[in-house]
Amino acid sequence: MKLLAVFLIGFLVWLPSGKSSELTAQPVGLSLSVEPAQPINGSAVLFRVRADRPLKSLGGMWLGHRVFFEFDSASGVWCGFAGVELGTSAGAHSLKLESVSTNGMRSTSIQNVTIAQGSYPSGTLTVNEQFLKPDAEAQKRIRQERLLKREVFRRTSGQRIWKSGFVAPVDNIVTEAFGVRRIFNGKLRSTHQGLDFRAALGTPVRAMNFGEVILARAMFYEGGLVVIDHGHGLLTLYLHLSEFKTREGSRVGKGQIIGLSGATGRVTSEHLHAAVRWQGAYLDPTTLLNLKLP
Repeated sequence: MKLLAVFLIGFLVWLPSGKSSELTAQPVGLSLSVEPAQPINGSAVLFRVRADRPLKSLGGMWLGHRVFFEFDSASGVWCGFAGVELGTSAGAHSLKLESVSTNGMRSTSIQNVTIAQGSYPSGTLTVNEQFLKPDAEAQKRIRQERLLKREVFRRTSGQRIWKSGFVAPVDNIVTEAFGVRRIFNGKLRSTHQGLDFRAALGTPVRAMNFGEVILARAMFYEGGLVVIDHGHGLLTLYLHLSEFKTREGSRVGKGQIIGLSGATGRVTSEHLHAAVRWQGAYLDPTTLLNLKLP
């Protein structure tokens, strides 16, 4: 009887002990830093997350978009690239982080990130009326090209292809900034979704980072257009080219010449228009070029 009593007591004590370790397990502690420190609508953003224990994976949701995080062993933090659409309102917005620790424990954390309102001016341009009132044949071409771009943009790689920071496509000054409200021939028509660089006809244009060319052809509005997929939904676009130096399906390196600048498509003079697109949203290329990416 004494032996049986000892066994029962031991058995009863052991069960709560196991339950207690599960109940007292703490969620993963995460701390967040943001670059730039004060993002505005239209910004590219880098989230850096430090965990208080080793993680197997980290993912995020931001403004309805998925954020892919990768561990940077040099700094010991998880880094995720994201963006803020131009139409995003100023104020605090939630970044939802979902982590899995090396022992399999899942945790969710909500971090608030404050977005400031950017100041974007208006610009006036005069262009050929055919680009404002295209005829029936041109309208058919425009519809076909719109469908083509929609299909190409959804085929982006789920893997990161870019490596470290992005570089400017030409070493020339910017003649028109991102976000300018474009007034063509006296009417507000669009918002400038990239940067215009001064570039004489035939200036070599370089890839801003490693990637795969997913589009390289002449378009009605864009003229000679090259689109490079850098992975995780991040694209760079190069418009108004006079000549292609790459082709669709090619892998390109950072700084590799992909074309020559020109004055094709809807333009007022020769220049390079460079744009950045992240998961469907156009971002200010200047903010991408300034990010210290791992």
